[in-house]
Order: sequence, then C-alpha cells, then structure tokens
Amino acid sequence: MALKITVIGTGYLGATHAAAMAELGFEVLGLDVVPEKIDMLTRGEVPMYEPGLEDLLRRHVSGFEGSSGRLRFTMDFAEAGEFGDVHFVCVNTPQKHGEYGCDMSYVDAAFSSLAPHLKEGALVVGKSTVPVGSADRLTGLLPQHAELAWNPEFLREGFAVNDTLHPDRIVVGVNSDRAEELLREVYAKPLAEGTPFIVTDYPTAELVKTSANSFLATKISFINAMAEVCEAGGGDVAKLAEAIGYDERIGHKFLRAGIGFGGGCLPKDIRAFMARAGELGADQALTFLREIDSINMRRRGAMVEMAREALGGGAFLGKRVAVLGATFKPDSDDVRDSPALNVAGQIHLQGGQVTVYDPKGMDNARRVFPTLGYADSALDAVRGADIVLHLTEWREFRELDPAELAKVATSPVLLDGRNALDSSLWRAAGWTYRAMGRPSA
Repeated sequence: MALKITVIGTGYLGATHAAAMAELGFEVLGLDVVPEKIDMLTRGEVPMYEPGLEDLLRRHVSGFEGSSGRLRFTMDFAEAGEFGDVHFVCVNTPQKHGEYGCDMSYVDAAFSSLAPHLKEGALVVGKSTVPVGSADRLTGLLPQHAELAWNPEFLREGFAVNDTLHPDRIVVGVNSDRAEELLREVYAKPLAEGTPFIVTDYPTAELVKTSANSFLATKISFINAMAEVCEAGGGDVAKLAEAIGYDERIGHKFLRAGIGFGGGCLPKDIRAFMARAGELGADQALTFLREIDSINMRRRGAMVEMAREALGGGAFLGKRVAVLGATFKPDSDDVRDSPALNVAGQIHLQGGQVTVYDPKGMDNARRVFPTLGYADSALDAVRGADIVLHLTEWREFRELDPAELAKVATSPVLLDGRNALDSSLWRAAGWTYRAMGRPSA
C-alpha cells in the first residue's frame, strides 16, 4: 500500500514540502492551526512569494483543471493522525524574545497535539531546525507504537521548489532500519536521480543544518571583514574575492561583500547554536560566531555612514534617499531581519526622507515600517533623490537604465550595497558610483 503523508505546519517550509510530496506522487494532508492559512492553501494560494510554488500547489489541490487532487488541508490533528503513515513536522522555531536561544514551543505543541492520534507504526519526521538534543527529548512525547526520525531541511528562499524536488543531499537521523527504509521510500525519486542519502544518529542530523548555516555565515562575514580592511587600506574587495576564489579550497560562492545576511534562518540559527553550545558546556567552541554576528550587524551601520559621507557628512534631515530593495534577498518577499530594510529604517529615524521600492516585498515592508515612503517602481523611488542605495540584488535592478534614472534624480549618486551592479554602465550615464569595500575602484 502506498504511503500517505501529512505535513504539520504549512508556512514557508511546510507548504513547499507538502506540494513537493504530492508532486512525488503521494497522497498528502497538510495541517495548520491558522484558519486563514488553510483557507488560502485550499484556494491554491500561498501566503508568501516563492517562485514556482503556487503553480506546484495548484497542480495537486482539488478544484483546478488538471489537478491530481492528491493534496488537501485540515486543522484536525485526529484526522491527520488517522490519515498519515509518515508525519513531517515543519513548524517554526524562532529566536526567543530577548534571548539567543531557540523557541521550541511550536514544535512541542505540534508533537503533543499529534501524539494521541498516531496509528501503530507511524513515523514522525522532524524537519524544523532545532537545538541538538531535541530529538531525544521529543521521543518522550510520542507513544511507544510510533517512531521518530530527524530530516533537516536545506531550502534556499527563491529556490525552494527545486531544492525539495531535487535536493543536493538528504540527511536522516534514525533509530531503526525501518525508519530508514520508510524515508528511502519517501525520497525514492530523488535517490534515483543520484541524490546522496546520509544516515546518521539524531544529534548529528540536528547539527547538520546549524553547522551548514554557521559555515555559510562565516564565509559571508569573512569577506565583509576583508571589505572593512579594504576600506581602511585602499584595497578593492571585489578583486580580492576574485583572486582568492580561484583557490579550489575556497571557491567563489558567497564571497561578494555587501551589507550582510539576514532573513528568518541564518541570524537566528547561529545565535541559537551559540546558546545551545553554552548549555552543553561547549560555549568556547562557538565563540567565533559572536564575531561573525557582530561583523554582519556592523555592515548595516557602515552603509548608513557611507550614505552620510556621500551626502556631505552632515545630518540626513531633509535629504531624499531612494532605497532599491526591501527583502533580505532577491526572489523572495521575506523582510525578516532584512539588512536593506534595517538601513532604510535607520536613515529614516535620523531624519532622512526615505522612499523604498522592491519588486515583491512592498506589502511586508509596509507592515514592518509603515512610516517609510514607498514607490510603485524604481523610477518613482529615484525621482527627486539626493542619493540612491542599492540594497537587494534583484535582477530588475541590474537591468535598470542608469541614464533614464539620472534624468529624474536630483543628484546622481549611487551606493551599491551588494557589489552587484555594473559600475562602468552607471558611471558612463553620469552617476557617481561607490561600492562597499572598494574605496579606490
């Protein structure tokens, strides 16, 4: 008999995973405790922007032409327990308010609500990013006739559908051969494509995601630290990154200096990792992550000061500032801990008249910073601006016509906070172009 799958939590991770499991051929039931979210998904709408996800959803939710009908949604844990053979827990694990540690209340609630309804032999699979040691504790919340596995997610916003259907690796922490066999069945199609399948114990599986995020954050903050040195010494961080990137031990990826990382995962994950290491008595092993976090946060202030300097070194009061980008990265509408929106907010709070434009993040940005100005296009944002800040590397911004923008700006001054624009094109159109870590370029 074919496996039936439930997905507990239908946010960014859960909605993507549910649609992908249906695409892989399984009957899937998604569960959430927020009725508005369930209503949206049932209508074939997603509560966030993610390329390709809505189309994937509508291929499998009933009511759409050609739909497989393999995907539906509920708020009933009893229904989920009766339906599913394999239950993926995909709920959020935010940072605790006022602390570095991870808030496990949503995970605990999901396990406690699901546990009484699990069938004999059910497999519960955690996908949420959790502190090491959580799986061992959560096992105690499940009945003896159910099993637990841990299967960390590695989704990149903007590429989540492809990352789920064609993952670069699948990691499973299991306690039995049966759990491994069930997960091999779930992921049979990716495995047939050659995706590596790594079987570990619980703690190792829990550590993989936080370790990967910590390494990525370290690489990003390293090149941003080099940008600080280049600013002080007159070097060019872009050429520096190019030169060291040819070393195959280092590589070119994630060596673009800028205003740093943000989003709902990287910052909170490295902080939770530090907090958990402290609880385990291994805090000295991760003290370097405090400096990684510090470097990252300094980049935001550095951009604010660079803008102040470009405007003559005085106050922002009365100055018109155009900000291109609000999301923490392109191909997403996510503004959580967005460096771009943080910079815009800082300048606004210091008296600047800030106007923001982002291709997908405007509604979310307005909710976070309703007092900022918002424009319907890049051209409208730049109109009358004394300075333009490029803070999210959307393709739309790389394809702008600098000459057209120069006609409407009060002063054609551009600060590239992502080192992503073609400086020669902007300078040829009359712009004063400046990028972070490149004082002499």
